[in-house]
Amino acid sequence: MIHDPNMIRTAALAWLILLAPAWAAPPPSPPADMVARIGEYGSDEALVTVYEAKGQLFLSGPGRSAEVLQPLAPGRYAAQDGDAVFTPDAMTLKGARLPRRDIGAETVARIQAGVRGNPEGVRAAALAASPPAEPPPRRASDLVDLTTVAPDIRLDIRYAGANNFMGFPLYERPAAFLQRPAAEALGRAAKTLRAQGFGLLIHDGYRPWFVTKMFWDATPEAAHVFVADPAQGSRHNRGCAVDLTLYDLKTGQPVEMTGRYDEMSRRSFADYVGGTSRQRWARDLLRQAMEAEGFSVYPEEWWHFDYKDWREYGIGVKTFTELQTN
Repeated sequence: MIHDPNMIRTAALAWLILLAPAWAAPPPSPPADMVARIGEYGSDEALVTVYEAKGQLFLSGPGRSAEVLQPLAPGRYAAQDGDAVFTPDAMTLKGARLPRRDIGAETVARIQAGVRGNPEGVRAAALAASPPAEPPPRRASDLVDLTTVAPDIRLDIRYAGANNFMGFPLYERPAAFLQRPAAEALGRAAKTLRAQGFGLLIHDGYRPWFVTKMFWDATPEAAHVFVADPAQGSRHNRGCAVDLTLYDLKTGQPVEMTGRYDEMSRRSFADYVGGTSRQRWARDLLRQAMEAEGFSVYPEEWWHFDYKDWREYGIGVKTFTELQTN
């Protein structure tokens, strides 16, 4: 699915300095006709990215880097070596038709097709497996319900319903937990963002090990960069990772980012150059607030942050039902 991600990330980093927003406030949203062109086009081996930066459309891809697209007519732009013509489902560049791609959705469709017939079998196999043996943890688990940390923290726990990349519920109820130091740090980040008009919307925190096992077994090998290896245990299993985004405190609506939560594509990279200036601004704002409190972003997922002390804790196996009754 993603070929040579290091090359992609190196090219993106080179442009981050150029494209870093200089606004103290969110950049304006680009016009609808410009937004309609933004996206990924072409084959897995030769994807072309169209994105907006400071009110201008750019194109990057194999042999192209931050190439300006100058508007000529509706749906038609002048590129470096000819016109780029857009239709709803494709872009024609140098006479070649490049289909519009949603690689994240394509990968999710393959995963769900593989587990749809037997989700209970997938769960039973994971529950029957054992996590890796480790030395005793240096700190005892002390998981905190994140709804108690700050008044404006909200939950959108996708794994408690069917709206997730597996396509069926994995948790018994919608809840999110972190180890106490990480939870307190999250509360401080929430306070910082509150002053700027944003709240935190939590998608996931502590994750029982068997769920990590289910993710790994169901995900195609080419997309394993987006799921943790159960043989190592994940930072979610240790209660020291959180998946989250921003929401607007005035409207209550989630803030639009460069890609969807749990999207298995390069749009999920923390340094993805695509999307719009406003989306990248919001993504970077979230990252700055979290990193200031001891979290670090996972490079392949803009929404995933690990707390600095994750190595101190052991792999957790308790289900949400067990946490509720303890």
